[in-house]
Amino acid sequence: MTQVMKGVRVLEVAQFTYVPAAGAILADWGADVIKIEHPVRGDTQRGFLNMGGVTLDPLRHTLFEHPNRGKRSVGIDLSTAEGQEVLYELAKTADVFLTNYLPQVRQKNKFDIEHIRAVNPNIIYARGSALGDKGPEREIGGFDGTCFWSRSGVAYAMTPEALPGPLTQGIPAFGDSIGGMFIAGGISGALLHRERTGEATELDVSLLSAAWWASGALISQVMETGIETRNGMPVSGGSLRNPFMGNFRTSDGGTINLCMVSPTGLIADTFAHVGVPEAADDPRFKDVLSLIENAGAASDILVKAFAQKPFAYWRSHLKTMKGQWAPVQSFADLLTDEQALANDMIIEVEGADGGKPLRLVRGPVQFDGKPLETTRAPQASEHTEIVLMELGVEWDQIEQWKASGAIA
Repeated sequence: MTQVMKGVRVLEVAQFTYVPAAGAILADWGADVIKIEHPVRGDTQRGFLNMGGVTLDPLRHTLFEHPNRGKRSVGIDLSTAEGQEVLYELAKTADVFLTNYLPQVRQKNKFDIEHIRAVNPNIIYARGSALGDKGPEREIGGFDGTCFWSRSGVAYAMTPEALPGPLTQGIPAFGDSIGGMFIAGGISGALLHRERTGEATELDVSLLSAAWWASGALISQVMETGIETRNGMPVSGGSLRNPFMGNFRTSDGGTINLCMVSPTGLIADTFAHVGVPEAADDPRFKDVLSLIENAGAASDILVKAFAQKPFAYWRSHLKTMKGQWAPVQSFADLLTDEQALANDMIIEVEGADGGKPLRLVRGPVQFDGKPLETTRAPQASEHTEIVLMELGVEWDQIEQWKASGAIA
């Protein structure tokens, strides 16, 4: 595989998913990502062994593997002066410092930007936060469920008004994974800028800003018009103005999504594919304007047609249809999606338990059409000694630091 970040070293002082996900992407791309963990506790997320009622094996911890594959782990107690000394030695060799710790913690443990830049003025300093590094709430933490989903307006927009309360975020680390990609992209830009100008920058991405961008088209509409639209309750049928835009229930309870933003040139083909070719000869649907004016009648015809046959039939039969459509799939369905699998979306890493390989999801960027090759997430402090030896630290010094508890 093409390792576009080969030769770049990232020093990651972060935990949970949001910012570590950025480190995982950079590791996927070939960077040497050194993850700093507490020598006793490790990353707090290692202890999250029950997610939504699903028990996770600590040696096959998918929630931890997703944002930490491909890294090396070094155990350092950053609350000690000796531990900070070790961190600074690592920072001298790094291109990027990546963190999601709150500013008061960075200051207390002396790894804020001024401390790291004091030992490496050329380092790129990247912060991920809940709500941003400015403003009265910069010292407040949060998760994607609070900042990306709830506070941002995403939960409100995704919830039909008819429901008594907002939908909860149903996907673990949803905003974390999206935001982590944004951080990785920002770091890529900062590295290019440093190469061209010699200037090392600092960058910030918050979960809230990630949600602003992901929702930017609708937010801009609200700012311009004052009109805020929300999801409607699920129904089988097309929209009020375009019957070729909507979800349609199949005979066995599946759903087919039609998404023909412009029906021009698609009317006859669509009606023919759903088994009602005669509808194309109906004067009510003879052209796009007529179709729009009689959207309700056209939608009723499509609803009845889709309800005649099962999901599997439509999923196969519609492959030759000209207009845009999609089967509404579960994640379990996605695992057998021929197109997704053809594009190498699943990767395998060795299991820490020595058992069968763990299957994970590759990042969204693929270089030169080649599958991703990476390693499992490290065990806590797994690489402490080898990384320090690579720096040229003498064994006596390593033993002294271990004896004092500064490192694992």
